[in-house]
Amino acid sequence: MSQREYIDLNELQSLIREGLEDCFPIPVWVKAEISSLKAKRGGHCYLELSQSDEAGTLLAKVKAIIWAGRYRVLENYFTSVTGTDLQEGMTLLFNVQINYSELYGLSLIVNDIDASAMLGAQEEARRKTLARLEAEGRFKTQKALALAPLPYRVAVISAEDAAGYRDFMRHLHENEFGFVFETMLYPAMMQGVQAPLSIAQALEQVQQDGQADVVMILRGGGSNLDLLCFDDYGLAVAIADCSIPVLTAVGHDQDFHICDQVAYDFVKTPTALADWLLDIYKQEDEYISSYISRLSMAFYAKLSRMESRVDMLESRILAADPRNILKRGYVLAVDGNGTVLKRVAALSKGDAMTVHFPDGCVHCRVETLTLKQS
Repeated sequence: MSQREYIDLNELQSLIREGLEDCFPIPVWVKAEISSLKAKRGGHCYLELSQSDEAGTLLAKVKAIIWAGRYRVLENYFTSVTGTDLQEGMTLLFNVQINYSELYGLSLIVNDIDASAMLGAQEEARRKTLARLEAEGRFKTQKALALAPLPYRVAVISAEDAAGYRDFMRHLHENEFGFVFETMLYPAMMQGVQAPLSIAQALEQVQQDGQADVVMILRGGGSNLDLLCFDDYGLAVAIADCSIPVLTAVGHDQDFHICDQVAYDFVKTPTALADWLLDIYKQEDEYISSYISRLSMAFYAKLSRMESRVDMLESRILAADPRNILKRGYVLAVDGNGTVLKRVAALSKGDAMTVHFPDGCVHCRVETLTLKQS
């Protein structure tokens, strides 16, 4: 049997390592998806990076590691830039040093991470969604709806165990003014890839029930990645096409999502959403109080005018009272029938008459008559 030429496995591995080192003497940037991630606080971070085609078929994968000291720096930087932690499913740019070990094979040592690939893809998708919704005129449909003057029946779409939902309910129902509302919870997923469909289905159920005056979609903030679902085209269409006014409160002050833009109105936090409702009732209460005040003022003004008129009439009556005229030095003459005598010509000789004074009267009989010459 002939003697075959061969090399040791270790020598082969060494040659591969040397060849890789020659081909990649400096770090390179690689675009890949994090398919698995295991990290302990204060320790190394172990990853598996992969690439798949549009159909989801796995094309390549490799192990990678971020050493503990470097991981602490990269983790803090990534969170500050993206608002979220490194997670499985993210597609990022990794600056890596190719590493090959005779015992452990090929791996990548991660020196740096650039989130621009992920953020750029998100922003591009968001821009396209905004343009599509604008072309379809969906930013106007909710704004054209008429809100009930006093929205009483409130449909709330939220996760039942969410802190934001509890804050909203407490702030709304324990308000200092004593306003009363009927709230109906429609549970839905509020983050992740299934959230848009879940929220859209809840919206459809609200419309089918036909009980709500207004719909509140609330979450109460989160990382940029957690809130990506609120930039979803399908969810935006579901909100825009809803026949009931929809209000959103899904982020903090720095967030402004597509769903906010297509909704009837939006605020930043669940408690602010409760205040939005309470303000409507406070304004109505102030209007009613103002109306009552105006009615009261008008009533008292009318009453004052009537009193003034009564006083004037009373003065005129008193001024015309014969007794008051007599007190001023005048007398009142009446014939035997009690008819006031205004002319001498109304009397004849021998007629009886009475002359009234302030302190009494005198009964007379006509002896003579003297008429003025005209």
